[in-house]
Amino acid sequence: VQLVESGGGLVQAGGSLRLSCAASGRSFSINAMGWYRQAPGKERELVARIIGGAGSTNYADSVKGRFTISRDVAKNTVYLQMNSLKPEDTAVYYCNAGYYIDYDISTILWSWGQGTQVTVSS
Repeated sequence: VQLVESGGGLVQAGGSLRLSCAASGRSFSINAMGWYRQAPGKERELVARIIGGAGSTNYADSVKGRFTISRDVAKNTVYLQMNSLKPEDTAVYYCNAGYYIDYDISTILWSWGQGTQVTVSS
């Protein structure tokens, strides 16, 4: 599965951005999709993810109330709406997807996108 992200950029503090990540490939079904980020000198961390048919969501405490993850199942696309951005949100944001091949739920595979830069100026 290939993941292609878009929507990063430069924004002032307090502004908003919307990231998109589209998955493509053959004979796959998505189990979970999420966003991680990595700031310079820091480890990659989970930002938000959406899991399973019910679409349950998890968020990092630092983004709760400001970021919203959503998905379009038909398009195999996940979105991250980021509001009230802060300089500390500056990072490369990576899309991540867990998926099955040919509905074989005994094995889940994982893919990463190439990353998109989000820079929030103060």
